[in-house]
Amino acid sequence: MQNKGLITVFAILFGLVSLYQLSFTYIANKVEDEAKVFADAKYPKEQSEERDAAEVQYLDSVAQEPVFLGIDYKTAKEKELNKGLDLKGGINVILQISVKDILKGLANDSKDAAFNQALANATELQKQSQDTYLESFFTAFEALPGDNRLASPSIFFNKNLEEEIDANMTNDEVKSVIEKKIDEAIVSAFEVLRKRIDKFGVTQPNIQRIGNSARILVELPGAKDIERTKDLLQKTAQLEFWEVYKSEEMAGFLIEAEQKVVELTKAETPEEEAQDSTATEDDEINELLKGEDVTETEGDGIKTNPIQARIISPGFQGTPIIATFTLKDTAVINSYLRMPQVKNVLPADKRTTRFVWGKPEFNEQLNQDVTSLYALKVGKDGKPPLSGGVVVDAAQSYDQVGRVAVDMQMNGKGAKTWEEMTGKAFNTQSQIAIVLDDIVYSAPGVTSGPISGGRSSITGDFTITEGQDLANVLRAGKLPASAEIIQGEVVGPTLGQEAIDSGIISFVLALAFVLLWMIGYYGKAGLFADVALAVNILFIFGILAGLGAVLTLPGIAGIILTIGMSVDANVLIFERIREELDKGKAQKDAIKDGFNNALSSILDANITTGLTGLILLVFGTGPIQGFATTLLIGILTSLFTAIFITRLFIDSYTKNGKPLPFSTGVTKNLFKNVNIKFLEKRKIAYVISGILILISLGSLFTVGLNQGVDFVGGRTYTVRFAQDVDAVAVQEDLIEVYGSAEAKTYGGDNQLKITTKYKVDDSGNEVDQEIEQMLYQGLQPYLPADMTFEDFTSDQEDKTVGRMEYYKVSPTIADDIKKSSFWAVLGSLIVVFLYILLRFRRWQFSLGAVAAVFHDVLIVLGIFSLTYRIMPFSMEIDQSFIAAILTVIGYSLNDTVVVFDRIREYFNEHSTWKMNRVINAALNSTLSRTLNTSLTTLIVLLCMFFIGAESIRGLLFAIIVGIVVGTYSSLFIATPVMYDTVKKKGIDLSDKKKEEPVETV
Repeated sequence: MQNKGLITVFAILFGLVSLYQLSFTYIANKVEDEAKVFADAKYPKEQSEERDAAEVQYLDSVAQEPVFLGIDYKTAKEKELNKGLDLKGGINVILQISVKDILKGLANDSKDAAFNQALANATELQKQSQDTYLESFFTAFEALPGDNRLASPSIFFNKNLEEEIDANMTNDEVKSVIEKKIDEAIVSAFEVLRKRIDKFGVTQPNIQRIGNSARILVELPGAKDIERTKDLLQKTAQLEFWEVYKSEEMAGFLIEAEQKVVELTKAETPEEEAQDSTATEDDEINELLKGEDVTETEGDGIKTNPIQARIISPGFQGTPIIATFTLKDTAVINSYLRMPQVKNVLPADKRTTRFVWGKPEFNEQLNQDVTSLYALKVGKDGKPPLSGGVVVDAAQSYDQVGRVAVDMQMNGKGAKTWEEMTGKAFNTQSQIAIVLDDIVYSAPGVTSGPISGGRSSITGDFTITEGQDLANVLRAGKLPASAEIIQGEVVGPTLGQEAIDSGIISFVLALAFVLLWMIGYYGKAGLFADVALAVNILFIFGILAGLGAVLTLPGIAGIILTIGMSVDANVLIFERIREELDKGKAQKDAIKDGFNNALSSILDANITTGLTGLILLVFGTGPIQGFATTLLIGILTSLFTAIFITRLFIDSYTKNGKPLPFSTGVTKNLFKNVNIKFLEKRKIAYVISGILILISLGSLFTVGLNQGVDFVGGRTYTVRFAQDVDAVAVQEDLIEVYGSAEAKTYGGDNQLKITTKYKVDDSGNEVDQEIEQMLYQGLQPYLPADMTFEDFTSDQEDKTVGRMEYYKVSPTIADDIKKSSFWAVLGSLIVVFLYILLRFRRWQFSLGAVAAVFHDVLIVLGIFSLTYRIMPFSMEIDQSFIAAILTVIGYSLNDTVVVFDRIREYFNEHSTWKMNRVINAALNSTLSRTLNTSLTTLIVLLCMFFIGAESIRGLLFAIIVGIVVGTYSSLFIATPVMYDTVKKKGIDLSDKKKEEPVETV
């Protein structure tokens, strides 16, 4: 092997980088474990909120303390290996921004009959269409009878759009303007959601717009207050304009408020007792902080001056900022300002004042986020003088001296109020706060008198990005577009931890089996393969951490599957080396030729599997993308470690002629001199496969498949009980509640998976809560007597009874998922057909491979159709099942391509042999490899199936069935079909032009 030194250096550096990337995960987990110990020591399990707060307090206090190699917790947390929803718990939703609402807003809630009819027709079209709502609206509008014009004064030629649309525009010209406005509105909604998510305090949130659609994916691993989260995600943006008090008008209030807080604190807690408890708490923190004295950090100032001691900087005279605090202190200050006694300190005319915070900013000196406190002038009605609905447009621009500015345009009604507000602010030299969702984004003053006409330019110390963000915020208020959860998943932290535990156990068992098998079958050479496999696993996790990828439960399954499949490359190499040794070659030459001869098969097999993985990555979502990501990374690392790392060890061991056995006493003569006449048995195989396919098709057409909510829509709940329950009895009770429901044992007999299509077309947080309340009522006879609805739906850690998981899919997105799944499977078949055609240059090879794949997929579908009613685990057809089907396609092709490679090679080596002899000999020569790889992969998958999490058991079962059927089809379907289509035409499959005689069987 050439460039051994370079490969060695690269492998060592790659390994060190992988270890470095994984060190962040180790550090973050270590500190979080210490935080849990601290919280557990302070509060019992029943006080979950206090424990959570104590954990956060501890993590904040040590965030910048070096833990290992100078790395602190804050840095480690940002770079750790991300855990997905199914491992960490939390919420994952796809929000549909209502384009219908946006269109109504752009048309000023037009009463035009054609416009409203088009909206209604577009809603109907969406049920059967893959187009966006806007495209459906345009289609519906064009289809209406008569000369309907979008630029009509009663539709889009109105005051809101008069600067961009005129009465002479054609429909096509108006369409481009509306498309731009819709896109701006969705971008604004995206920004609003992103800023709301920042307030949840969730680590590693993920928010992304799905293509150019009006759908937004939001993933919040670790989110605790699920109901509040869902409510915040769905409510429309609240943009408001308020008059504010100046700093000097409120400075005295903070001093008086502080005196009142100190007075109340002393009244509630005797001084001696307070000192004792404080000392105890400080001792606990000091111990966990390894001696650092927290009392020195906080000092007595916090006790005597709980507000003033926390102020980073006071507000300056004439500005609206009362004071600036660190972000972590805002909760404490809020609790003081909400006290009725503190509110009473304010003069009577200021009792309705509302205190809000500004946009957080990072302070480099303090190395943490800070934010400013504002006081809004609120009247008795509590309504703002001006709301965001009056804003027609906003855009980032530049002022006359080149500073970043934001231009804003209001409608006629807003312009009048704005003129009054700006006139008052100019006369009093005060400011107007721009507030979105209770966050002040800007509080500009007025420098040039009352602003008439509704057009304003806001300047300040903005960066370009900040200017664009403010423009998005202003635009967000102009169109009240609702956000609807069309797909949602909630996973409790208990299930997440159980998934991690079971995943680790199955991973260790699978790995142990593979390591022992390789040594038991190939002896010392197997040991070298094991080292390469260990390096491979290190590389996979290192790359996942380095890329910032999210590790999911299907992702763990993908890694475990990779362990089984990565053995395949080493098996191919070792089998070829054994063949070369059997030919009498010297060990050095046999090793060299073995690696070279195996390379073609290894590349072909992994490329075909990789192609299906790529399609899965493109068409899949969420956890399925995690499965595809780990599978693809595993394929690449497996190739590198098998071809180069294993070779380095073998060459190093044998460089001085030292003998290296590639078998043990038991396996030395295994599969030698095997002479199975596969082609002669093909007619029997055709009959058996034909019967199986007919049975499968019969079941599919009569019984059908158990389609999950992914494909038909609905809501699914995983509920755990304190005792075993009868699924049939529970189902009957819930049918009385919902009209239709299904309850099935899920894992243990004390856990059920409950599915209902009740109000499947209705969305919204209120509907979700109503259905969960009905579920709680329906399950009352089976739940503990003292369990409240809040206990039932909570997502506390260590929860053992109640709703553990929730999944919802609306019919609209279910139809989209079904169609994308169909195209994913069809696309993989087409891509693979073309690759094999290109690689083997004969369509007969492609036909044989695709015939085998269709055979495998139909039988897997048939088994699911026949057995889903009797199996003790969920066999729903959902996105995970599609991932399994694509994996089966990839694995089946992997086997088939290896066989085809050997057939082509034998045609070149044995040019005088007849076709059936060449093919039979090639099949027999690959038998050891085929059975070896299939067995190791099966054992690995069975470990995960029996020990792993319940949620992926259906996926694993499909892959297990697919591997068994795929191994059979590569020998008895793919090759015979190829043979039967070739033999009648006398086609030469060798690289020579001369045709050989063909024998028919």
